Amino acid sequence: MQKKISKIPFKGTAEQEQKLKGVIDKYCDDQSRLMMVMQEAQDIYGYLPFEVQQMIADGMNVPLEKVYGIATFYSQFSLSPKGDYDISVCMGTACYVKGAGEIFERISQKLGIGADECTEDGKFSITSCRCIGACGLAPVMTVNEDVYGRLTPDDVDDILAKYANKA
Repeated sequence: MQKKISKIPFKGTAEQEQKLKGVIDKYCDDQSRLMMVMQEAQDIYGYLPFEVQQMIADGMNVPLEKVYGIATFYSQFSLSPKGDYDISVCMGTACYVKGAGEIFERISQKLGIGADECTEDGKFSITSCRCIGACGLAPVMTVNEDVYGRLTPDDVDDILAKYANKA
């Protein structure tokens, strides 16, 4: 599955930019540290938007295509921000055969976003994962650290409402 680029405008701060420049300055003479710089950039920003990828490419003196290629190849990198409530639906075999696809579709429909996207208000994001090791509870989804199992599509509305109503 191809990663999606965020539709949410980039809102980096001057403080974040200074932190990233410090990391880049520390390693700019060693292109073998590119992936480490990208990891630190994601720690700073929470994801790797185009603007951050460009700063890394310029600072490390590598083509933007190389940064983008790494960001899209490795699953640890995200091109879109995570919401306050990051939802992950398990698509491992046990969950998938017990209806995880329907759970994912219901969440996507309710939130108006697709895989690897974040709602415009920054409250929710949704991804799928391969297996979280709770096969006996299939189908399973997580919201941040909270685990929900033995789900049906009808459970989705109440779960989302629980988080939508939090301050």
